[in-house]
Amino acid sequence: MSTPSTRTSTDTAATPDTADPAAVPARGGGPSGEHRHGAVRGGLLTLPLFEQLCGVLGGHPYVKVVVDRHEGVWHVLDSSVHSFHVNYLATEVLGMTLDELDADLDGFNHSVYHDPERRFLLGVLSLHTGGDAVPQDRPAQPFMVLETTEADTMGAALLTEFYTEVRAHLDEALALAVKPANHGQENAVAAVPETDLPRAQGHELFSAAPFVPLTLGTATGRLRRFADEDDYRAARAGLAWYDIVAMPVVPDDIPRLAGLLNAQPTTPLSHTNMLAAGWGVPNAIVRDALDRIDDEKLDGAWVTYEVTTEGASLERTEEPADLAEPAWHTQRIRIDAPSRDDLPIVPLAALRTGDRHAYGTKAANLGELHHVLRNGSARLTGYYAVPRPPRADLLGHLATRLGASAEGEELAEAADGFLARHVKAPEGVAVPFSLQQRFLDSSPAVQQSIGKLKMALELGAMDAVDAVCVQLQHLVRTTPVPDDMARTLDAHLVRHLAGAQRFAVRSSSNAEDLPGFSAAGIYESHTQVTDLPGALDAIRQVWASLLSPRSVRLRHEAGISLDDTYMGVIVQRYEPSPLGGVMVTCNPTNRADFRNVYLNCAHGSTAAVVDGSTLPMQYLYNTVEGGGRTLSLGAADTDLDVETRERLARLALAGRLLQSHFATDYTFAAPLDVEWLLTAEGRLHILQLRPYNA
Repeated sequence: MSTPSTRTSTDTAATPDTADPAAVPARGGGPSGEHRHGAVRGGLLTLPLFEQLCGVLGGHPYVKVVVDRHEGVWHVLDSSVHSFHVNYLATEVLGMTLDELDADLDGFNHSVYHDPERRFLLGVLSLHTGGDAVPQDRPAQPFMVLETTEADTMGAALLTEFYTEVRAHLDEALALAVKPANHGQENAVAAVPETDLPRAQGHELFSAAPFVPLTLGTATGRLRRFADEDDYRAARAGLAWYDIVAMPVVPDDIPRLAGLLNAQPTTPLSHTNMLAAGWGVPNAIVRDALDRIDDEKLDGAWVTYEVTTEGASLERTEEPADLAEPAWHTQRIRIDAPSRDDLPIVPLAALRTGDRHAYGTKAANLGELHHVLRNGSARLTGYYAVPRPPRADLLGHLATRLGASAEGEELAEAADGFLARHVKAPEGVAVPFSLQQRFLDSSPAVQQSIGKLKMALELGAMDAVDAVCVQLQHLVRTTPVPDDMARTLDAHLVRHLAGAQRFAVRSSSNAEDLPGFSAAGIYESHTQVTDLPGALDAIRQVWASLLSPRSVRLRHEAGISLDDTYMGVIVQRYEPSPLGGVMVTCNPTNRADFRNVYLNCAHGSTAAVVDGSTLPMQYLYNTVEGGGRTLSLGAADTDLDVETRERLARLALAGRLLQSHFATDYTFAAPLDVEWLLTAEGRLHILQLRPYNA
């Protein structure tokens, strides 16, 4: 089984210097045009010629196109030869060298993507074969989609001209629609009749995409095909580490597996897919995967499963005669030594990053966020100060986004002011590891049960481990919190959260957000807390989640000792919100894309985004040239309004700035995973931020 495969290219429609708008055949020339320098000039684009020149992107065959408005000529580029529109234009049309192009790359890009009097129209033509993306009044199969790069400012007039030129030089048997590449283009063409400019919305095409890569990689294992969650749960206990699970959407409670294959749309930011990314196992969405597995009778067979940017494949292979343990069975995830000092409950705003050893990563990072919003940071511009080929300097782009000078101190001050105006950190308190330890020490029954768990882990008796974990969790949930601890917590809630009508109680462990071990979704959070008894109960629930069978198993597999594992707790003021979600400050489906931030959201709940209970709205926001685009409406009926989408663009930029501050090296490239909400007043609250370890 494999997804469509023809010639491939490094070009991506999400990257301005790579794939961009679509183009048109020039006036004159024969049906095939003139072939030279890895491109066809002029002529009619037929389906056979398209197939000769195309690569594959997101499961769709595509070609790059250029319309030369001065010469009245169009160029169709061979995707195996030309990875970048601008390189082709400079060297093959304008007679420049690549060194001359690089010397003024930003100026050149402005001339082709932003100048209203531009000579060239650049784009991508992709081939689609029907599905939900095609309105009933539009021909279904096959049809072409014309789009520009997401950073292109082409308005209604140029887009209509572009479409008209392409339509005139495209085989009449192929229907053509324009896909607005960003929110600005959507707004620009809204008043243009669809009879003049037929359109296919990006979220429509995304929802019908035959293939979306989630985690690239290769694995050999036994393929297990499940029709639904009931089918999966009936067999879950028998799943082994070497299994590759294929089903409509892989659920949130998966054990560690060799690979995942989803047959229906999901989001890269669900707990399941975050775990798979952290493990580095191949994972993809392939729309007809289950049918292909049935047709080729692969259920239960040993296969080699590969996910690349171009597609996914399942190839039957022999079962290993001697099944060697995977490398991760012997790996040891590095975990910093926790502080065992008897420390107090403190307000979140009092913490700094270094306090993670005593309060956990999440609590310490929120404390650091408070510090940055109060005092600013000299590191916020770091990401933009590093050359990211083909860009030698991104600081000018940041200055444009902030409306500031590109000079050092002024730009840094503008970044500080931007964060202070648009982002708010949560009010709350942090409960240290030492309080959890004091609680566990207060109960002889808990200590005895912990001893049994350590022995079972040492002996590798995993069935016994599960039973002891269930017993131990029950003890933790039901053992009374000592009176002095309860009084201390009450005093801090009065002092720091007076007036709060509702609290959110969240985990903050030292055994999460580690390279190779994200722990996404394995510890608990509770948001329905209104009083001290409820807060004490929720804190015990969070402590108990450190001892769940699944969390203990996953840590044990990663070589994380129970003795080294601690749980801090955050108690935050709960903020009601009409919109919330998760953002990672990268493009998880294309890590070479240094411009875009991936953002998911749902109405009223951040939990629904990550726990898989709803398909969220999904967006990409360009933090270099600016602009954003809607990838998927998920379970929503309509897109967000213009003002809200602009707020999310500000959140994306804020995330990029904070990525620079929290970076531990000087490439500033390690992305953040941010949980956020937008209040009814339009204020962005960051609830959690941690490393995105994929």
